[in-house]
Amino acid sequence: MNTIASTPQTSALVIDDEPAIQRLITTILEVHNYHVVTAGSGREGLATIAQRRHDLIILDLGLPDLGGLEVLKQIREWTQTPVVILTVQDSEAEKIEALDSGADDYVTKPFNSGELLARLRAALRRADKGKVEEPVLRFGNLTVNLAARLVTRENQAIKLTSTEYALLRLFVQHVGKVLTHRQILREVWGPEHEKKTQYLRVYVQRLRDKLEVNPNAPTFFRTESGIGYRFFANWKTAVSDAS
Repeated sequence: MNTIASTPQTSALVIDDEPAIQRLITTILEVHNYHVVTAGSGREGLATIAQRRHDLIILDLGLPDLGGLEVLKQIREWTQTPVVILTVQDSEAEKIEALDSGADDYVTKPFNSGELLARLRAALRRADKGKVEEPVLRFGNLTVNLAARLVTRENQAIKLTSTEYALLRLFVQHVGKVLTHRQILREVWGPEHEKKTQYLRVYVQRLRDKLEVNPNAPTFFRTESGIGYRFFANWKTAVSDAS
């Protein structure tokens, strides 16, 4: 294990067996004031997590001992620290299984530093926001008042059905996070509907029609092909307001 001294503003654990990837991620994160710890195997990573708390974890799926998914499942048995998966595999099934097992996001190798940093920032923000109740959320011209169950765009109330509202509420509570088809169907329609993806397509399109400026070029409801959906918003304009 290699510990890199840096400004301990945010602590990141990188679990990856490729030294070149470890060095690359460490360099990228150090420049942005992260404190970086690296582990070259799944067991070493789990031992490191048990020894001290980290703000986030970057986890490779192709590890030499324990598989990355097994490491993730063990992590989720006792901590909700944000986990961003790093994988050379572009398999939809593998990504879906990782997300269903508790990953917050994934980045496919090769990656660019801007995308990696953006995914990490989003995961950290979600973790921070999860600590408090936020009754009113604003995303640009869209406002969702969870306390009043009221949705407005440019101060005009938008009428939603109970199912549309439940789906929107799930999205805004997980801004930036990829939600798989299975996760969404289970949360909104129930476990018995996990395979009925036609429900989801219909209702996502209804939300786009009602809430997007241009439903044919959606900015909020992004499709993750073959995997699910992501509610995307500029975090700089996503503000809570309890008044």
